[in-house]
Amino acid sequence: MGSALLGGLIAAGWAAADELAVSETDPAQRARLSEAHPGLEVVDGPLDAPDVLLAVKPDVAEAALRVLGAGGPRRVLSIVSGISSERLDAALPPGSVVLRAMPNTPALVGAGVAGLSGGITATKADLDWAEGILSAVGTVVRLPERQLDAVTGLSGSGPAYVFLMAEAMIEAGVTAGLPRDVSHKLVVGTLLGASRMLDETGQDPAELRAAVTSPGGTTAAGLRTLEFKAVRSAYIEAVAAATERSRQLGR
Repeated sequence: MGSALLGGLIAAGWAAADELAVSETDPAQRARLSEAHPGLEVVDGPLDAPDVLLAVKPDVAEAALRVLGAGGPRRVLSIVSGISSERLDAALPPGSVVLRAMPNTPALVGAGVAGLSGGITATKADLDWAEGILSAVGTVVRLPERQLDAVTGLSGSGPAYVFLMAEAMIEAGVTAGLPRDVSHKLVVGTLLGASRMLDETGQDPAELRAAVTSPGGTTAAGLRTLEFKAVRSAYIEAVAAATERSRQLGR
């Protein structure tokens, strides 16, 4: 997610690569980042920067902040799943401000969506700063921190649910007799078109689904099978499971 956000910010023109710096302990990843973004400063250790974006695994978040704290950051925007702003704040020098967000990987192509919340000491100016970063690569929704686990389960993990659906639909097209490249193109186009209709018409998904479904027709037959196989329930349970896992990571 950190790499996707970095690439999206540079591609969107939010900042040039030589205006940013990354702290990364993995030598192989340092090499990949340097190659992908010429001019980017990539170091192994603290950053001499007032504003920091934290994008690491939850189990190393607090340790990473203690290292970064040596650089005296004023503000930290964390995109780490599950770890509360209170825990993150305790790992930083006094006076630092912590904000939390959960973006998703479509930020890489400027089409991300993120939930954003501020810690106890965050001001409107701090939230505006964080939203300025995230809005460069997509849509931002401000909400209370207690709701970020649900954001993680829904939109943070959501692209993977869509990709799995796309895999299944492509395979279904091949099974029905289409060449794989044709099936791939039809599925991607269908997902793009349906998403645009949801976004641009403002209609409820149920209304749009009903408009495509003629009584006794082909779509009705397909939907009947999906409902019989409890696909709707499976999506609800998947989001619930991912939400609960985010809560567990913060304990």
